[in-house]
Amino acid sequence: MELFNYFRSSASYRVRIALALKGLDYTYRSVHLARNEQFKESYAAVSASRLVPLLRDGEHSLTQSLAIVEYLDETHPQPPLLPADAAGRARVRALALDIACEIHPLNNLRVLRYLVRDLKVSEDDKNRWYRHWVETGLEVVERQLAARPSTFCHGETPTLADITLVPQIFNAKRFECRLDHVPNVVRVFEACMKLDAFEATRPEKCPDAE
Repeated sequence: MELFNYFRSSASYRVRIALALKGLDYTYRSVHLARNEQFKESYAAVSASRLVPLLRDGEHSLTQSLAIVEYLDETHPQPPLLPADAAGRARVRALALDIACEIHPLNNLRVLRYLVRDLKVSEDDKNRWYRHWVETGLEVVERQLAARPSTFCHGETPTLADITLVPQIFNAKRFECRLDHVPNVVRVFEACMKLDAFEATRPEKCPDAE
């Protein structure tokens, strides 16, 4: 397998965690987004969206981090990243989507660049934008975790929800977002970071980290 990713991409980090939890080996292919390497024709030939991550598994080229994680879970079932029951799977997917769809898209590199370059938003206002959507979005996750507390987002083993949560917290810390209002989110994050799969794949440990 080959993983095309960028060390600071939270979506890429999700897939790195999943691969590590599954114990799967892969070749790391760096696509440096800040240097616009995603726009090179060589990468366009691989990825129609010119986004990361992209996982190449044999003849299959897979995009969108949550789809990739579920593909890995179906092709390598152990350890499972989704609960066995339908209601549990729905809850885990909902938690993951609360982050991947409601928080992350508003704050990815393309959006931040558009705010600054096209809309002429100041650096301070850009950061205020970022913090607003992260802090309010995590409140939604906090309420759900508080309602059904467990070691991880859902139960006593990490799931797709934890895989999605941890990279978002890394970005939140990088942009100095407030986290004192989401104690359950922080508690789950800390539990995850005690596991090698989350710790060993963190952004600063990637080959292309700066």
